[in-house]
Amino acid sequence: MKRKTFIKLSSTLLATPFIASLGGCSAEEKKEKLKNWAGNLEYSTDSIFYPKSLEEVQELVKKLAQSKALGTKHCFNTIADSKYNLISTKEMNKVISLDTATKTVTVEAGIKYGELAPYLHEKGFALHNLASLPHISVGGSITTATHGSGVGNGNLASAVSALEIVIADGSVIQLSRAKDGEKFLGAVVGLGALGVITKVTLDIQPTFNVQQDVYEHLPMSQLKDNFEKIVSAGYSVSLFTDWQSDSINEVWIKSRIEKDAESLSMPDEFYGAKAATKNLHPIAELSAENCTEQMGVVGPWHERLPHFKMGFTPSSGKELQSEFFIPMSNAVEAIFAVAQLGKQISPHLMITEIRTIAADNFWLSPCRGQASVAIHFTWKQEWDAVTKLLPSIEQALAPFNAKPHWGKIFTIPAATLAARYEKMNDFKALANSLDPSAKFRNDFLNTNIFPNT
Repeated sequence: MKRKTFIKLSSTLLATPFIASLGGCSAEEKKEKLKNWAGNLEYSTDSIFYPKSLEEVQELVKKLAQSKALGTKHCFNTIADSKYNLISTKEMNKVISLDTATKTVTVEAGIKYGELAPYLHEKGFALHNLASLPHISVGGSITTATHGSGVGNGNLASAVSALEIVIADGSVIQLSRAKDGEKFLGAVVGLGALGVITKVTLDIQPTFNVQQDVYEHLPMSQLKDNFEKIVSAGYSVSLFTDWQSDSINEVWIKSRIEKDAESLSMPDEFYGAKAATKNLHPIAELSAENCTEQMGVVGPWHERLPHFKMGFTPSSGKELQSEFFIPMSNAVEAIFAVAQLGKQISPHLMITEIRTIAADNFWLSPCRGQASVAIHFTWKQEWDAVTKLLPSIEQALAPFNAKPHWGKIFTIPAATLAARYEKMNDFKALANSLDPSAKFRNDFLNTNIFPNT
């Protein structure tokens, strides 16, 4: 890959002692600069620690003057970057307890959904939803409001009933939905600004099955009169388009099948789209080998709700991503506003995915107080072209108060973000109370959340 496609970040280090006993970089990790999953971002420090326990996290946070928590490195911007020290939670990936009475599971924050889901299924339980990739960690996903799909399904954070955070002085706070009200709602989607999430308790439910059916070439005109019917046709529905024609390339319908029930009989035609005759990748020219099973074959929830299998790297990984959340009531207008930019978008695009997410109450969730539609762009790794194009997309979506995915690329200024988040000042006050010395701040947070501090 050409060097110009990387986000060049400062490699300035804060002079802090190496804490060997608390787990530094392994020799393997030191061989080359740490990069994110897509390879578009080089992290700004070589000072990376891999604690294996709550106590080790506490000691690190106490001793390091500045640090940031790092999950599975799936963000496409610098939200998890630090010029100084990174505390990776990847070694904290265990299931702590499963409570069948309260229907909750408590896990260490570094566990990946693709690791947790098979365990839950084996025990007879399920999560309400999963993102398109099972490779992401629980802690990183909830703190950035990452989501799955479905008109009745909230984002992944909506399953959180309690969490444990190591705050700036090294102490531990535990917050729950039942006991901590607004403070809990402010902390779950915390953007890494409040501390290091070490433990999460998630709501679970009895396990279920899902079948996945794919249709091709849905006329775009059908969205005008039938959008809500289309996106409500399954438990989770995704629309994929490259904006090059007057049709949606693919419609993926994931239908919930209760355990031991038979598969659904799906029609050959769906609002003018035709049933696929083989498994497909969202990007039509790519092999579907990495994708979860389609063609109406029933399987466990965790093997159908994601688009991609845990054991595979989806596509090549060499991509950029942006995503914008729109109120459900403005979905059709927003989609056609983006379609007007199709000729500008398509040369730099791999695929766009359109999904729905139910409303929630988290202060910095883009779905707070509103059912939403997310318009997601998977870009070719053409940094200069994409960053020049994003302002046009953001301007087209501005009438709908579009909010960006916190872990993906956007150019919306801080003042506009603040105006679109009613609880932004409350969140800043919460962050200042838990982190008065700004230990967990970084360039991303200082630019987008705390621009005047």
